[in-house]
Parts: sequence; structure tokens; C-alpha cells
Amino acid sequence: MLSRTADHLYWMARYIERAENLARMLDVNNRMLLLPQSEHEITRLWRETLDSIGLLETYTATHADISPSSVVHFMALDRTNPGSIYSCLRAARENAHAVRGTLTAELWETINATWLDLRGYDIKKMGADELDGFFEWVKLRSHQSRGVTFATMTRDESNSFLRLGTFIERADNTARILDVKYNFISEAPRREASGEYYQWSALLHSVSAFETYRRTYRDQITPARVAELLILRMDMPRSLAYCTSEMERFLSQVCNSRSAETQRRAGELASSLRYGRLEDILDTCVHAYLTRFIIRVNDIGNRLAADFMLPATV
Repeated sequence: MLSRTADHLYWMARYIERAENLARMLDVNNRMLLLPQSEHEITRLWRETLDSIGLLETYTATHADISPSSVVHFMALDRTNPGSIYSCLRAARENAHAVRGTLTAELWETINATWLDLRGYDIKKMGADELDGFFEWVKLRSHQSRGVTFATMTRDESNSFLRLGTFIERADNTARILDVKYNFISEAPRREASGEYYQWSALLHSVSAFETYRRTYRDQITPARVAELLILRMDMPRSLAYCTSEMERFLSQVCNSRSAETQRRAGELASSLRYGRLEDILDTCVHAYLTRFIIRVNDIGNRLAADFMLPATV
């Protein structure tokens, strides 16, 4: 496969997944705003969210203060923000257009329709319920894109690069969401047990894991079990263990003469999660563990780009 084609397919999948994860992050933040909190706590929540995705400096360069409404608009539909949902879906559509002949007609139409429909949304005119609906729409369109990919694309190198983009982006974003929310909830002042339960359940809902948690543990929600579910459980589709296992699998399907070290690092990371122990993660500190994980995933992504693709622009 031409490196240019692999590059467009890989980044198309990453941008679609990134848009979905931004919607998930905004959704859980809005859910947490329903709880009694001080202005300081609210500001800290949004500041840490921006910082976790590398947009804090970009935001503060154009905004005087951090408020929920301005941050939501900035992260959702701000056309000048290269990391917004709007920009991600535009980039996904541009990458898809560049390799339109490689995609099935159904997949191209799904991605193009998402872009056309997106332009009809105006965050500033939305109430709370409409915001929830918008975030659900973004997640649904991402699900549809992956579903059409699975149902119509042949299982060749094109599909492997699409899947690699999806799981590298998902691993990175799940780690970032868990890092910010885990620390915020754990360190928040304790007002009542019901409030803490709501915060943990909001986190689980943000990664579509609430029902899975209930089926798996059948007990109250605890920080340790949330960490175990989202980091080590191989049967959880958004867990770090599952994502890295899929990264390793699809990388092996496109390997070339230059990718041996990338494969080794991906296999080492996947194995550390496959055979990892929760006690070791908790002893290390969840924040420190996730920070190192994000660095390692980004390293694999950079090496993959060097091995197979054109120089990437994140």
C-alpha cells in the first residue's frame, strides 16, 4: 500500500475516534456540573480537561477566563480550534475524500453526511438537553462509521490501518479521560455518598462502561474497580488492555522491514497490561501510571508514522 493512502486512512480513523472521545469528555463534565460544587472546583475540572488534551494554552490565549459554556463551545464547534469536534470531523472528511477510491461508497457517504449535518449545529443556542443530544449524535455517527467500516471494507491492509488509527486514538483518550476524572473525583471534597456515586457513574457512562461495571462487579462503585475495569479488563472494549491488544494484532498484519522495533514496543506494552496487576498500578499511583502509558502510546504512534506513513500533523 502507498504510504500516502495508509496515512489518510489512519488519520481518518483517528479523527473520527477523537471527535467521539471529545464528546464523551464534554458529556461527563456536563453531568458533573449537576452536582453541588464551588466555583473553584468547576474551574479546576475544566482546566484539567483542557490540559489533559493539550488545549489549555490555546484556550487561554483567546479567552480571559474558564467557564463551562465557553469551554464547551471551544471544544465542540470552534472553527479556529484545530482540536475541536468540528475540526476533527472536518479533518476526517478531508482524509476520507483523499482516499475515496479506497473506501466503499457506503463508508464515504456516512462520513460525508456526518460533516454536512454537523454544520447545522450551533452550540451557543443549545440548552442543556440539546447539548446532551449533540454529544449523543457525535457518538452515534462515530459508531455508524465504524459499523459501516466493519460491514463493508475488505479485511486487507486498508482495514488494518483504519483499525490501528481507531485503537491508538482510543487508548490515548481513555487514559486521558480516566486520568483527569479519577484524580478529580478522588480529591474532591466529600459532601455525601450519593454525590460521589454519581461522579463515578458519570465517568463510567462517559466510556460506555456503566452496565459492564454492574454486570462484572455487582457491587458499589469503587475507585479501584473503576481503574481495574478501564485499565486491565480484556473484555472491556475501551479498556487500555483491549486497545493495546488490538494495536499489537493489527500492527502485525501490516508489518514491514522497518517496523520490528515498533512491533516490539507495542507487544511489550500490550503484555504489560495483559499480565499486569491492579495492586502494582495502585502502588505506583494511577496518575503516574497513566502518564507513562500515554507517553508510550504516543511513541508507538510516532514510530508507526515513521515506519509506514507520511510525516503526521496531530
